[in-house]
Amino acid sequence: MKKLHRKIALVTGSSKGIGAAIAKQLAKDGATVIVNYTRSREEADRVVEEVLQAGGRAYAIQADIANVLEVKALFKAIAHEHGHLDILVNNAGVYATGALADIDEQEYHRQFNLNVLGLIQCTREAVAVFNPAGGSIVNISSSVTSFTPAGSTVYTASKGAVDAVTRTLANELGPKNIRVNSVNPGLVATEGVHASGFFEDAFRQKIEAITPLGRIGKPEDIAPAVAFLASADAGWITGEVLVIGGGLH
Repeated sequence: MKKLHRKIALVTGSSKGIGAAIAKQLAKDGATVIVNYTRSREEADRVVEEVLQAGGRAYAIQADIANVLEVKALFKAIAHEHGHLDILVNNAGVYATGALADIDEQEYHRQFNLNVLGLIQCTREAVAVFNPAGGSIVNISSSVTSFTPAGSTVYTASKGAVDAVTRTLANELGPKNIRVNSVNPGLVATEGVHASGFFEDAFRQKIEAITPLGRIGKPEDIAPAVAFLASADAGWITGEVLVIGGGLH
């Protein structure tokens, strides 16, 4: 029997990149996966179709995780369809580079509203619909919290908050048998990273040169660890922050 057999899993921001890889991995391991997206129904449907073609179960639901009303509607739909949720992967996020002098209030709120507030909102709603036996929450943070690259002040601050929230909620939700862990990827080749500017040739070459395993990551490098933390195999693991960056911290 697959380790996530009969589990219901929501992966936020899973129409592409790391989120899409996680959704496909959870489905491969037996879960019914809800592929959340904000704008691109076409990309979300493509992920769902790949899952279905591989023999898994998945469907897409639109919701802007930074919008509390849309978050509430998302979890109401999940409760109506399944009666409960077993796994929440808080993957939705946004990032941008920029020097200190260029940081403004709008960009600060854009990143914190999704990366931190959206994660908290989803977690709050998920706890209300989790299986009474408990559940697993996996937050997708970033290795920037440990290696703090220049030009990433707001993004690093938001992901530092995610690490702190992970440990805090592990303490708060442990008595309900809800485990909360974080996976912190290093530099991973995704559409968003290309668009952000993190992937410029000089920066990529620098990261590859100081990474013990000598390369940047792929979304498929991250997904199996998330599936492990979501499963009963990690039943006595909570409040942990797992850096997956080829050895670079």
